[in-house]
Amino acid sequence: MMSKQHIHIGVEDASRGFDRFVEAWHKAETGKIEQAEIHLNFEDFAMLSSVLTPKRLELMKTLRQHGPLSVRALAKKLDRDYKNVHADAGALESVDLIQRTDEGLLVAPWDVIDAHVRLVA
Repeated sequence: MMSKQHIHIGVEDASRGFDRFVEAWHKAETGKIEQAEIHLNFEDFAMLSSVLTPKRLELMKTLRQHGPLSVRALAKKLDRDYKNVHADAGALESVDLIQRTDEGLLVAPWDVIDAHVRLVA
């Protein structure tokens, strides 16, 4: 059985990300790491929500269900303007939430996006 592609997204202080990296390094050295965890962290919630908008989540879901697709085909499936879909795809691609195939088509590699927002530090 193939495991789902999973990414953790959240707001995290840079020092916590460094601590998690060190923990993973130690686990890898001792052979205790089963599957790599992938994290995408933003410095604050405003930045996270500016990248992960409802339209962009819909874009990723459509790509996951129907991809790989060209920007034009994706815009048609979403019934959205090409220019806006192109801009949204560029923003998502810049943080690796979507990627391009060797043929230049867009794909969403994640089955699950786990988003965490801590209310208390």
